[in-house]
Amino acid sequence: MIRLIGIGILSAFFFSSTFVFNRAMSLAGGSWVWTASLRYFDTLLLLAGWLLVTGQGGQLRAIFGAFRRHWRFWCVAGSVGFGTFYALLTFSSCYAPGWVVATTWQATILATPVVLLVFGRKVPLRGICFTALIFAGIVSVTIEQAGSVSGRGLLLGIVPVIAAAFAYPLGNQLVWEARHGDGRLIPRIDDPAADSSVGRVLLMVLGSIPFWILLILLSRPGVPSRGQLVNTLMVALFSGVIATTLFFRARHLARTPMELAAVDATQSTEVLFSLLGEIVFLQGAVPGAAGCAGITLCVTGLVLYIRSQSSAGEQ
Repeated sequence: MIRLIGIGILSAFFFSSTFVFNRAMSLAGGSWVWTASLRYFDTLLLLAGWLLVTGQGGQLRAIFGAFRRHWRFWCVAGSVGFGTFYALLTFSSCYAPGWVVATTWQATILATPVVLLVFGRKVPLRGICFTALIFAGIVSVTIEQAGSVSGRGLLLGIVPVIAAAFAYPLGNQLVWEARHGDGRLIPRIDDPAADSSVGRVLLMVLGSIPFWILLILLSRPGVPSRGQLVNTLMVALFSGVIATTLFFRARHLARTPMELAAVDATQSTEVLFSLLGEIVFLQGAVPGAAGCAGITLCVTGLVLYIRSQSSAGEQ
């Protein structure tokens, strides 16, 4: 369990760059449609290029073959877990600071048990309690900082993120069920190409491409600026490649609902990293007493996850 928590926190560190970069691009006037879609086009190019450069062209061909064999599943999972999730998350950055988006995004740690229950996976009560403790910390941080944001900004910066918080674990759980489920709800996919973290990320990215093309055609955004092209490339590298690969690896290694919930809960540390990034790069507000108390609750919840599994001998 400690290993899973460590991988999850490391992925959260790289994930947090998303909130800072997205807010910076929004303040610079960049279209949120390009901010969202370019990340996944860049991720596709980066991962495919890396496999080719490292002599893994055979693996790349296997991944494309796996996508063709189950393209319907990957398009659904990719459109929900990558497309819907990130489109909503990026849209919200136009109306609220990165830390507001980051803190609201932590609703995903409460969404995860709901998604697990939908798929018939029982989450131990103590896991839900630890998750609620983390969420209480998030609420504390948000309440303290909310005074500096307008009501409209909070609404448009929060509601889409809450919806995204359910879309992301839903898409991820579809993949987990396809690999580890009993085949009753989701057909089993035993393709070896989906065994690696890079393979699963690429399959999800490929599945999201139709979503992004449709979004671009419907919204018809203007031409992206040079700065937006560079920033989205950085987000693709840090968040789309490094963070997502690490997170998928942690989830793939998880074998119980408790471990899955704990891995997803590590994403609460994005609040710490994104708040620090906001302060350093965008002159964001420094948290006060309530904010520090909220951060303490988040860390406490994660520690309890670790101790609970350790005491049960499930490391």
